Amino acid sequence: MAANPGHGDAVPSPRTGIVGAVALAVFITGLDLADGNSPAFVGLLIGPPFLAAAFAGHRAVVSVGVLCTICGFVIGYQSPDKFDHDQVIRMVAIVLATGLAAAVSTIRHRTSERVATLSKLAVVAQQAILRPIGPRVGGLAVAVRYVSASAEADIGGDLYEALNTPYGVRLLIGDVRGKGLDAVRLASIVLGSYRHVAHERADLRAIVSDLDRAVARSVGYEDFVTAALVEERGGTLTVLNCGHPPPLLLRGGQVIALDPPAPAPPLGFLPVARPRVERLEPGDRLLLYTDGLAEARRDGEFFPIQDRAWRILGHGTVEDGLTSLENALKDWVHGVLDDDIALVLLEYTGASGTPEPAAPAWEWDEALGD
Repeated sequence: MAANPGHGDAVPSPRTGIVGAVALAVFITGLDLADGNSPAFVGLLIGPPFLAAAFAGHRAVVSVGVLCTICGFVIGYQSPDKFDHDQVIRMVAIVLATGLAAAVSTIRHRTSERVATLSKLAVVAQQAILRPIGPRVGGLAVAVRYVSASAEADIGGDLYEALNTPYGVRLLIGDVRGKGLDAVRLASIVLGSYRHVAHERADLRAIVSDLDRAVARSVGYEDFVTAALVEERGGTLTVLNCGHPPPLLLRGGQVIALDPPAPAPPLGFLPVARPRVERLEPGDRLLLYTDGLAEARRDGEFFPIQDRAWRILGHGTVEDGLTSLENALKDWVHGVLDDDIALVLLEYTGASGTPEPAAPAWEWDEALGD
């Protein structure tokens, strides 16, 4: 899975935070000692423990607090008034601040551990839902990428799957309406149903009906899943589209949007999809994507995927193509995405060498224009 833009941002280390806190304590002490009059800055020594608490554990915070207390004693000893009433109050404040900063550090550390655990669970959950695909499925070279808009966890409602079935290579890409755990749950339901029926149904339209029923049983009236089903069998490509962005066929420098013959609603709204049938040639590539790619904007201008698809995706391996696309997308949006994006890039390399069953009559009727 691809990491979201921002995942690699540098985070200051605990050592950096401790060094900064110590330097601040020394600087404050130097100011007061250089002044030579009554302590004017010693009260600022409550700051270094909190600075350390933002980066380090409670032991380091206490150590910084002890240093600040010693610095306070040095300042008080060097002042003309020695340890007057105000100076004693400042020293007590430094000690109390150290204890509070240590408590803050402990809470921060526990919260960070909890977030790290949840992030690991999210990764495991996504790997269970979106299983690794490729590098080959049947006669297709396949690369997939999931680009998350969330910096905390690469998980959302976009879905994809590729299966080598008795009826050819079948792929599904979809996008669940909404976000969060409900979207993840629905994505897992759709994928679970698809992984079963894709091996059982000879007709892609039957798969659409099965998936539609699975969605309808699991969501409310306003929830739905856009989806595109793709089948490659013996060099014939069949696409059924249920309210999803059309796949892009890359061939000989041209980019062809495989729009459906007639629009169909998403899964959950009783779609009746008509197939789009194309004959593939070796070297043809197909990009499947969710609407996060089409809707990625910079200064109100959408990412021109169709105009740039061949230049970005038409060279190198399919993995190279998706890497180039992800980099171009990040550059376009300046690293800030509003929605998750699922990407699947295929290349037809020729027949897989296994006998292909006869295509259902409805597919050949569509291909012949009947």
